[in-house]
Amino acid sequence: MTDIKTEAGAEPIVRMEKVNKFFGSLHVLQDIELSVSHGEVVVVIGASGSGKSTLIRCINGLEEFQHGHIDVDGNELLPNGKSSKSLQTIRTEVGMVFQQFNLFPHLSVRDNVTLAPIKVRGLSEKQAIDSANRLLDQVNIADQADKLPGQLSGGQQQRVALARALAMEPRLMLFDEPTSALDPEMIGEVLDAMRELADAGMTMMIVTHEMGFAREVADRVIYIHQGQIVEQGKPEAVFDNPQNERTKSFLGRVLKH
Repeated sequence: MTDIKTEAGAEPIVRMEKVNKFFGSLHVLQDIELSVSHGEVVVVIGASGSGKSTLIRCINGLEEFQHGHIDVDGNELLPNGKSSKSLQTIRTEVGMVFQQFNLFPHLSVRDNVTLAPIKVRGLSEKQAIDSANRLLDQVNIADQADKLPGQLSGGQQQRVALARALAMEPRLMLFDEPTSALDPEMIGEVLDAMRELADAGMTMMIVTHEMGFAREVADRVIYIHQGQIVEQGKPEAVFDNPQNERTKSFLGRVLKH
């Protein structure tokens, strides 16, 4: 894969300013201020229910926010879903891999990967198939291309989901706990595929409980507690010398396991 890192000082691909999100009376995101640079790998950690997944789901419009401003690669997202034109553009430029694989069960692996590029990007069938074959090879699953998703393991299905997201040639990849639904022995193969993507320079935001992986691949680790960014920094700084007591308490619990 071509290295897509850009020079330091480039305009950030994601910028969130004073973003607030409510579910009814529950204040899920509180005055989030965050920017992500081109080529940066940002890993978001925190306890369940802290707002991690909601944060990245706001970036591609899967969740509306009530106050603040989000800019994704020059496309503005407005509060309360008032951004339909920008949202369409953002969703063609931002790939997302979820906890569940969300593959079409009646389509082959290859057809799952080619569908959106043909329908949305207007690729010819040959172009889409060539791209799908290359991407399935990249995530080490080319030999399963003619099977249905139900014939694959969870780890294999998640790698298909990754190939499907990459087929849209995204400028940013979002991962929402992509290994949390997998059996332990399958986690490594998905993390390996993500690690290769990070090494190639893809801009990535990753919500994960895999702390060893976070330490290894992240340029920056962000710890969220009760909807607020409590601490952020280089992995070695956050993991080895956290400054906030809440960060220390969280890491003290999760790193024991």
